[in-house]
Amino acid sequence: MITPVTTQHIHDLAIRHGFSVVGIAGADADAGLAERLDAFLDAGHHGDMQWMKDTRDRRIAPVAMWSDAKSAIVLGMNYAPDHDPMENLKARALGNISVYARGRDYHDVIKGKLKQLAAQIAKGSDIEVKVFVDTAPLMEKPLAARSGLGWQGKHTNLVSREYGSWLFIGVILTNAELAPHQPAEDHCGSCTRCLDICPTDAFPAPYQLDARRCISYLTIEYAGIIPPEYRRPMGNRIFGCDDCLAVCPWNRFARTASEQKLQARAELTMPMLADLLALDEAAFRQQFAASPVKRTGYQRFIRNVLIACGNSGNAGLANAVKGHIVSAHVVIRASAIWALSQIMPTHEFMALAAQCRPSEDHEDVVAEWDSGISICNAPANNI
Repeated sequence: MITPVTTQHIHDLAIRHGFSVVGIAGADADAGLAERLDAFLDAGHHGDMQWMKDTRDRRIAPVAMWSDAKSAIVLGMNYAPDHDPMENLKARALGNISVYARGRDYHDVIKGKLKQLAAQIAKGSDIEVKVFVDTAPLMEKPLAARSGLGWQGKHTNLVSREYGSWLFIGVILTNAELAPHQPAEDHCGSCTRCLDICPTDAFPAPYQLDARRCISYLTIEYAGIIPPEYRRPMGNRIFGCDDCLAVCPWNRFARTASEQKLQARAELTMPMLADLLALDEAAFRQQFAASPVKRTGYQRFIRNVLIACGNSGNAGLANAVKGHIVSAHVVIRASAIWALSQIMPTHEFMALAAQCRPSEDHEDVVAEWDSGISICNAPANNI
């Protein structure tokens, strides 16, 4: 006997599996999505994320991912913190990790729950299901808005009236035709807090993001040497940035995340910069094995930590930083030099530059030495 699948049954199962909210949308093309995506890509706002361009045709509609898809079951899981993340930015001797990355890797947590939920939805029926969590070329945020979970705010992230900006999104595509929910209305109004708070002015206009300027992109996706104009604004952010999320006024309705695996682990809440500098690649992999932080890789992560050291104002970190000017990785050497130019006494940096610059053979690292020397030679440093 085949059991019919209803939206109420799906809702009840989803809540039972720990999801905070569930919505249904059609798997057909979203009117205007292709145009918005093309404008984003044509402007180069995707930066070095070439995979976004390569998968453009599959991104424009769920049905482009799976031709038999008829409906999208969109799940949201609350990960709201128990404190104001903006307070963490004041502790310059500590590294600030984005809220979403302080617990277990949400990809693993949510995908496991999605698979269990999808199996139960399909049980006793003749429907097919496929699960997606962020890693496939599926545009989850527009789909979540279509399904009624919330709306894409001016910071381009999903905003919920019940959970603010703190929802992870997972999707189950199915070949079953389910009654869709009404899309959510935009309730941002005249508020521009998320745009105004951005340290790097990454929003060219409301509802538009230039990822090349975004600290989350720079600390996670970008593999190169951090451009000089973004180093100071990074502050102590070593993985991601919560600013535009944290200031959203709708967050006042959010309850602290109930899923224990998504709650912050003590060692990831605010780690000491000095402790992070002591990590080698093996220790990095071990410490962040169950965290999204592992995805950025050792080189980028230590690069970010070194930038945070340069912003710390703490000369006591100089000895730990100096150990990285002989790194085999260009981005680490360059970042260490910049950090030292910011926290070392001028005469000590100049002596170090005289000793180390002549043996450096990479032009980008030489440029960092020269920039540091120029800073030290500036009139304000010679008073």
